[in-house]
Amino acid sequence: MTPLGFGAATLGGLFDPMTDEQAEEVLEAAWDAGIRYFDTAPHYGVGLSEERLGRFLAGKPREEFVLSTKVGRLLVPHDGPAREGVAGFYGAPNLDRVLDFSRDGVLRSLEESLKRLGLDRVDVLFIHDPDDHEEQALREAYPALARLREEGVVSSVGVGMNQTRVPARFVRETGIDCLLLAGRYTLLDARAGEELLPLCEERGVEVVGAGVFNSGLLAAPRPGATYDYVPAPDEVVRRAKRIAEVCARHGVAPAAAAIAFTRGHPAVRTVLVGMRNPAEVRQNAAAAVAIVPAELWAELSSEGLLP
Repeated sequence: MTPLGFGAATLGGLFDPMTDEQAEEVLEAAWDAGIRYFDTAPHYGVGLSEERLGRFLAGKPREEFVLSTKVGRLLVPHDGPAREGVAGFYGAPNLDRVLDFSRDGVLRSLEESLKRLGLDRVDVLFIHDPDDHEEQALREAYPALARLREEGVVSSVGVGMNQTRVPARFVRETGIDCLLLAGRYTLLDARAGEELLPLCEERGVEVVGAGVFNSGLLAAPRPGATYDYVPAPDEVVRRAKRIAEVCARHGVAPAAAAIAFTRGHPAVRTVLVGMRNPAEVRQNAAAAVAIVPAELWAELSSEGLLP
């Protein structure tokens, strides 16, 4: 995996619709920037992200990139007029998401993802957000993924969530290889550092740090920015602005500090960032290699801003 990965929720029209041409353009910019890890899911634009990513990667040497997708949601036709903004996605097909963490649901989900991707395999398969279905995910979904790994269908299996309690159960009770953790080890919310990440380090579970900007606020702290996919509360915006002010005093972009903080934990293997256009790709690629001085962390700590 490259140190910076491409989070492909944007390809499914997260927050704003995206054209096929825009998707191709941003993916080409990511490839040119050296990004070789791409993460998608059926949830992202009800399959649109997988389709667009698959078309792009079909023209690239298969051994040169790492691809992950997820299971837990099956896509079925919607019985009714077309809708916009469902689950925050725009310009997406008129389909419904059906949660299914059963063995058969997992196998069907992977089969349908491979069809949308137009590829014969993915490298990493995550169980996606089994928040209210943790027992079934542990009893049925994980054993199905473990069997796929044993058969060589996928190389690594894991769970992808934006909380810490259920992932900790997976780390303790299963043999997952990796964890995709969204938004819970950032400059605004580092609760995963208390128990989950040390547990991952102890058990050899590698972490993909996602949501490092908490869905946008840390990269661009301003009123109206999103935090965990909804409008950010005023108090959180003020905290993000204070972090940005400290970063400015040290000549560091807030995005660079956000990426460096998440990637700095020894359990974190790579950081996953969503990007909508080539300019964002260039900004994030530069941020990922920026030098963050120790003095910045010291000042954030003294100001009570470092988790």
